[in-house]
Amino acid sequence: MARAIEVEEGSGNVFADLGLPNPEERLAKAGLAIRIAGVIRARRLTQASAARILKIDQPKISRLLRGQLSGFSTERLMQFLTLLGRDVEIIIKRAPRSRRQGHVRVIATA
Repeated sequence: MARAIEVEEGSGNVFADLGLPNPEERLAKAGLAIRIAGVIRARRLTQASAARILKIDQPKISRLLRGQLSGFSTERLMQFLTLLGRDVEIIIKRAPRSRRQGHVRVIATA
């Protein structure tokens, strides 16, 4: 007989669900890194050529593309996007009444 599997709905932030510190910042950095990787892939850049554009060494590009983001600030990741020819906009708005605290999100358009 099959055993029932208990499923818990996530909050939308895996870092918060895992109880990691600074989950909002981690989620924002992950979103930025995903966009950086997408631009590198779309432009068919090698890690070495991406490193030259971003003015960092290739091992750091490798870490970034593997999601090892502890050595990168949110600001630095945004700078990488601008170096890759992307505009970064920061929009501040009131959180809905259903939430007391605001959220940080990364949204990309074409």
